[in-house]
Amino acid sequence: MDATRILPDLQASLLCEEVRQEANGNFMIIGIIGVLRVPKLPIRAFRLCLFNRWTAGVGTFTEVSRIIAPDGVTEVRRSQVRFQLRDTASHAINVTVFPNIEFKTPGVYYVEVLVDDVMKIRYPVPLIVQPPPQQTPPGQGPGGAAQGNPPSSPNSGPSTNPGTPPPSSNPPPPSSEEGPASSDSGSA
Repeated sequence: MDATRILPDLQASLLCEEVRQEANGNFMIIGIIGVLRVPKLPIRAFRLCLFNRWTAGVGTFTEVSRIIAPDGVTEVRRSQVRFQLRDTASHAINVTVFPNIEFKTPGVYYVEVLVDDVMKIRYPVPLIVQPPPQQTPPGQGPGGAAQGNPPSSPNSGPSTNPGTPPPSSNPPPPSSEEGPASSDSGSA
């Protein structure tokens, strides 16, 4: 058997929001995506990342990663990167960043990963349009009638459930949500 070239195995392929590398070399995969839920179309994703880990191969290879539209033909985005495996015990991790992807139609998109023109994996990522729920103005019920506190019995007082703190007149501070940090596009 010629050990100068063995096609590698794709050990993992994950579509996610972000990939970070720690100082010790380990990777953190953030926001693994199985379904894309969007409020409307068309919509632009700031960034999607693809984490691919290759192993059990020997040689220099070309990885092609692409996102295919629901029509099964249109390439929404494509990336190509070369990598090398010195022996079958080594591995290579390729992180591809797809910036500013525009999604125009609902349906099932596909992530495809090939090595030297051999398809290694193809997996679905459904895109679902899910409008945000309608906000009801404070004090208004679904029928438009004002809602107050539920009626209380003459003997009812503050909550007396054991282990439940008494109601507070001070609301908790608002939480802040931070979006994903930006990084350079391309492959690492």
